[in-house]
Amino acid sequence: MPDTPTLASLAADLDAGRTTARALVDECLGKIADEDGEGERAFIHVNAEAAIEAAEAMDRLREVGAAPSPFAGIPISIKDLFDIKGQVTRAGSRALQDSPPATADAPVVARLRRAGFVVIGRTNMTEFAYSGIGINPHYGTPRGAWQRGAGHVPGGSSSGAAVSVVDGMAHGALGTDTGGSCRIPAAYNGIVGFKPTQRRVPLDGAVPLSFTLDSIGPIARTVACCAVLDAFLANEQVTPLQPRPIKGMRLAVPNTVALDDLEDAVAKTFERALEKLAREGALIERIAVPEFLDVAPMSAKGGFAAAESYAWHRYLIVAKGDIYDPRVASRILRGESQSAADYIDLINARKSLVARATARLAPYDALVLPTTANAPPRIADMKDDQAFTKANLLSLRNCTLINMIDGCGISLPIHRDGEVPVGLMLAASGGSDRRIFELAVAMEGVIRV
Repeated sequence: MPDTPTLASLAADLDAGRTTARALVDECLGKIADEDGEGERAFIHVNAEAAIEAAEAMDRLREVGAAPSPFAGIPISIKDLFDIKGQVTRAGSRALQDSPPATADAPVVARLRRAGFVVIGRTNMTEFAYSGIGINPHYGTPRGAWQRGAGHVPGGSSSGAAVSVVDGMAHGALGTDTGGSCRIPAAYNGIVGFKPTQRRVPLDGAVPLSFTLDSIGPIARTVACCAVLDAFLANEQVTPLQPRPIKGMRLAVPNTVALDDLEDAVAKTFERALEKLAREGALIERIAVPEFLDVAPMSAKGGFAAAESYAWHRYLIVAKGDIYDPRVASRILRGESQSAADYIDLINARKSLVARATARLAPYDALVLPTTANAPPRIADMKDDQAFTKANLLSLRNCTLINMIDGCGISLPIHRDGEVPVGLMLAASGGSDRRIFELAVAMEGVIRV
């Protein structure tokens, strides 16, 4: 997206006086309110008055040299999964709409606010974050960016987050990623989504799906934008990315599971990107990763997501199950049949999986695989339960592999203008976040040519 602003360019414009925080907020609010746009479906709540007041405050602070960061005044969106002081956290559901307002910001929201980012609103999402497609029967489903008139899904669960960024309703978005919920909507909308190593970013103040697998990450226009937001989320210093030379990169393409049942457009675009990287001097090796064969059996009874979400929902779903999305309720209720022994077996199996996968991936700079096995399906086609189930599994499968091995990963757009959106995922074992950013920023400018 070469003609769209980045966090760095916006910060430079603010510093030079070429724009103001108030102007940026007004522009975003205008796009949200556009009747021909997706704002009504992308946002569950818009903080219009508060955002204007915050923007004006940041402009005054900048005038006297007291802006809290170079990014102060830039509008961002917050997924409806996070607590914002004084607001009800609905998690994309009607079941929580009569809950009391949050008494404090989630730590990640507080960190972004301390940097001066302006919270423009709460974005729509799959109810309780339980799908990779992005359908929401309660608040509507925002249409993805590709062939918008045809109405393709935005990807989930951070659906509104991605649409808010790609449509310029925000300049960055806070999302979550349990099995791809930052990376999938980024891939479906031609932008960048990052899943950090889970332990780097606190989960407090967010409605959980699976506390074992949940991660909190950014969705933005570029790798550098995601790196900036990630640094604030992890309470780390923002430092410029140093691109790693593509020549000599050791990249592993997993032949096991990750390349199965790819849609033709995904397979073709992915292979073209690999060829480009090879021409640039990357050392690409196709390897077996037998550990990935363990993931599906571990999820046979619903896995961590079903067990842990059921523990959180078990009373609420009894009281208000009739207003849940039936597809979400059925997945949560799979956790009811898991025994304590099943869950302990699952914990031990994952511990072994993480150790074995970490050892196997150690010789490589990163894994390279398609972010999703499919292109974004049409919203209308998702009315059929069988079609929905198939599309949902294809969207989640590859990203889930990385969550299960406690890794980190980023999705980069690799399609050309006018083509079906396809994401390429760079991933590695936990703790490799900075390396993934440095690899990704080097690739970003060459893999779509």
